Amino acid sequence: MHSTLQKKIAAAAKQTKADLVIKNGKIVNVFTHEVIEGDLAIAEGMIVGIGRYEGKETIDAEGRYICPGLIDGHVHIESSMVPPSEFTRVVLPHGVTTVIADPHEIANVAGIRGIQFMLDDAKQTPLDVYIMLPSCVPAASFEHAGAVLTAADLAPFFNDERVLGLAEVMDYPSLREQHPSMLDKLALAANANRLIDGHLAGLDADAVNVYRSARIHTDHECVTADEALERIRRGMYVLIRQGSVAKDLEKLLPAVHEHNARRFLFCTDDKHLDDLWFEGSVDHNVRLAIRAGLDPLLSIQMATLNAAECYRLPTKGAVAPGYDADFLFVEDLETLKITHVFKQGAIVAEHGRATFSFHPASSETEPKLLQSIRCRPVTEADLRIPMTKGNKANVMEIIPNHLHTNHLVTEVDVRDGAFSPSVERDLLKLVVVERHRGLGIGLGIVRGFGFQAGVVASSIAHDSHHIIAAGTNDRDLVVAIEQLRRQHGGLAVVKDGTVLASLPLEIGGLMTRKDYTEVLNGLKQIDKALEAIGACGSFNPFITLSFLALPVIPELKLTDQGLFDVKRWEWIPIEAW
Repeated sequence: MHSTLQKKIAAAAKQTKADLVIKNGKIVNVFTHEVIEGDLAIAEGMIVGIGRYEGKETIDAEGRYICPGLIDGHVHIESSMVPPSEFTRVVLPHGVTTVIADPHEIANVAGIRGIQFMLDDAKQTPLDVYIMLPSCVPAASFEHAGAVLTAADLAPFFNDERVLGLAEVMDYPSLREQHPSMLDKLALAANANRLIDGHLAGLDADAVNVYRSARIHTDHECVTADEALERIRRGMYVLIRQGSVAKDLEKLLPAVHEHNARRFLFCTDDKHLDDLWFEGSVDHNVRLAIRAGLDPLLSIQMATLNAAECYRLPTKGAVAPGYDADFLFVEDLETLKITHVFKQGAIVAEHGRATFSFHPASSETEPKLLQSIRCRPVTEADLRIPMTKGNKANVMEIIPNHLHTNHLVTEVDVRDGAFSPSVERDLLKLVVVERHRGLGIGLGIVRGFGFQAGVVASSIAHDSHHIIAAGTNDRDLVVAIEQLRRQHGGLAVVKDGTVLASLPLEIGGLMTRKDYTEVLNGLKQIDKALEAIGACGSFNPFITLSFLALPVIPELKLTDQGLFDVKRWEWIPIEAW
């Protein structure tokens, strides 16, 4: 019996028929930025030739473009609220055939069990899910996450060929001060010749020097073209992010030109299921880039070859001999309208629908993942914010469609010696309830949601994933938090003491075993409930809420231990004077 390699060579040499030949297609060549013509020959799941070929099976591309499968350079699958097996059904029809995933959301809840769950579930799918191991669990040394992962905990995962390296290093103080636990993780990756991702939110060029000296080679947190240029000048790759809350593409594209474009790629980072389904994954990034004036072939190269080279995937990212037969049929390059998606030479999606057979996430998921909400009941008395020195307060102001927040000092309403939320001033109460061990409750004041009534609450709160809630009154806050306790996590909207809508996320309080269509319907009900409390609709309140507890992104954030000034790297009181 011939070996697989012999079969490929024989088909390439036309000594035997290829398994599949694609005829009448226009091949997008990402190496030379040209469109070429010729038959595409495939054997054993690999492209073996471009030219004139005969195959055991023939498919007529009918004049469509043949593009490489798209690659999402950095994604937290958990943010879609479904596990990899269901996530695949949503992104494959959008032409995404490979993702570089960082499972640090589930790792912050369940440690190595969470990482293993993601790896095991991803095995069931035709999507190539590569993993970057979480480097900061917890995100900062003082955080009360559900787990603490050391280099020793991570080391066994490097035996899995799908593990490419160490994920976003976001604890810059530990990096800068050479904390032993951080050095151990960096050394683990370096000694295994694996990659290390960065996370340089709000950091200057001096910090880039620190990251590069630690052999950290990417950043997906740039929000200006100048920041992007600082990073690529020092040898980094920049991932241009367009997610559900962080939408940086328009601001970063001016940094891209023909001389430096090979250092840029696309990612989604965090994107909700409904946005993925209706808007798209990195295919949406490509369309936006083309619409903004970037050459279509360059845009496609950024979403394919650039990403593959960045993450050392030598058989991904191009339609050429020696590359995996992961490609798309596209009707035109301006709109990137995808009609067919191929994975290893087999059709896996057609006209926007997945066509492969799949297996849902295991019903035997570990109890630790299904019973992860362990906080005590909360009372209205627990939510009181005393104001003893006047009516000025340190207030977090959200910036719609951004992860950063502003730090305001402003006057607030005070009633009976405590802060009173104000719809007129758009000053709401913000609550973080520690949910892994039932430790404590953090309280703060937030501006920018614009709710006219009610409360939103979620167990998705990056990265420790405590329960986080924002609203106009204490009664609804208590009802919403209790709803999440009862349903083992998820989302809830409450008004006048009534739960208007909720979406249980029983896997770690982050994901559900439900079919993605059920989740889409649940999110539709959530959207209706948001309208009922007066949400403006110009940004997603839940995704914005989920980042208000992440103390590694400036300026002001709320943890279960209180209000945290990210720039000063210290807790501060709510009262200001």
